[in-house]
Amino acid sequence: MAKYVPESHPFGPAVANLVAQLAKLPGIGGKTAERLAHHIIACPQSEALELADSIQRVKSAIRPCRVCFNLTEHEVCRICASPQRTKQVVCVVEQPRDVISLESSGAYDGVYHVLQGRISPLEGIGPEDLTIDALVRRVRTDGVQEIVMATNPTLEGDGTSLFISNLLAGYSVKITRLARGIASGSVLEFANKDMLADAMRGRQSF
Repeated sequence: MAKYVPESHPFGPAVANLVAQLAKLPGIGGKTAERLAHHIIACPQSEALELADSIQRVKSAIRPCRVCFNLTEHEVCRICASPQRTKQVVCVVEQPRDVISLESSGAYDGVYHVLQGRISPLEGIGPEDLTIDALVRRVRTDGVQEIVMATNPTLEGDGTSLFISNLLAGYSVKITRLARGIASGSVLEFANKDMLADAMRGRQSF
């Protein structure tokens, strides 16, 4: 459903544009966008400019890790750079926010690979649009012993996992997936840390 955005605003086009931009954010409807806009207008100018500066800085500073494609301010993310992580075990996720969710469980000490999406023919997203080729290179050159498939338990997520497992069938790498304590159709982002910890510890052969 399209979000409600007023075409005009009694306070003028500047406020109307701010409301329209805020309404583009996920989970923000027209009413919430109005409230946020009024907060920004009412707060001290220094606070509003600090918010604008933070947005500008994060857009300039954040980039994909050259190894795993997680978000980082450096060439390599802190997880890939850590000597405490098990580099031979790679957990494959769809988005960087899935890394945050799994890290909160405290049940995993390997590294990650962020696909930057999932295969979805209906949305025009194919394997070539993801970082699957880079994952295959890691398996081929980095001595990876286990791939943990942690795509979301949805039709597209499972299809992506199946595609990758078939692609890696010719390599001597163990492929596992999270235990199905996570309900089908759900996403990792909204699973609690105990559920994710159980799913990670109980991972099974794919």
